[in-house]
Amino acid sequence: MMLNCDLGESFGSWTIGQDAKAMANIDQANIACGFHAGDPLVIQKTLGLAKSNGVIVGAHPGYPDLVGFGRRSMQCSTQEIVAFMHYQIAALEGMAMCQGLVLAYVKPHGALYNDMMAKPTVRHAIMTAVSTYSQARGTTKPPLKLMLQASTNAEQHQNEAKELNLELYFEAFADRGYEDDGSLMARSKEGAVLNHDAMLQQVSALVSTGIITSANGRPLKLKVDSLCVHGDNDAGIAAITQIRQLVNSTLQSGINA
Repeated sequence: MMLNCDLGESFGSWTIGQDAKAMANIDQANIACGFHAGDPLVIQKTLGLAKSNGVIVGAHPGYPDLVGFGRRSMQCSTQEIVAFMHYQIAALEGMAMCQGLVLAYVKPHGALYNDMMAKPTVRHAIMTAVSTYSQARGTTKPPLKLMLQASTNAEQHQNEAKELNLELYFEAFADRGYEDDGSLMARSKEGAVLNHDAMLQQVSALVSTGIITSANGRPLKLKVDSLCVHGDNDAGIAAITQIRQLVNSTLQSGINA
């Protein structure tokens, strides 16, 4: 199981996150493309960090909402979503190419991600955007994958993607509570964000059994390729380090069993 983290979200005089420290312990970097956060210099630096740490690079596009950090849902047509997705993916890929890096996947950000999971029309637009962009790259590069949330609807999402010749990464969240249907609990609810010990317990159970227990005690068997972690502060960096060690030791124990 891989670890992914949202990075490159500083811009101008604003510094957000501890990218250099986070990059040392992850497998996949979801790099902001400038619409919700990030700017050309930040993107360039973040790609350099990914290259020096051997981290897989993904585009992290969002709604055109720099003021709201991409966390406000917007009413956009399918054509608009496809267009701003193509724009952001192309920008990130172009800058990655300048450093000899190959873009591997796309993970929408914030409200765009939430809308993708909740609204079939938005999800289809995003899948269409990634699929058509990937096809336009030709056969000289591996197809782009789309990262979305692992849920009880994973089979449906897999079928939707298959119709567009699109491959998926399914992710889970280390520090978030889950509803019985496999969706994330709203942050306004108690228990939506797990404390340190509960987070490590959830990660351990997921890696060893593939099961996450919902807030109401329901076991959820999820297909998970990658685990989302956060490196916004010192506590987050410490947590990433522990999660990395936990994942490695659990997987190693399984190999030696």
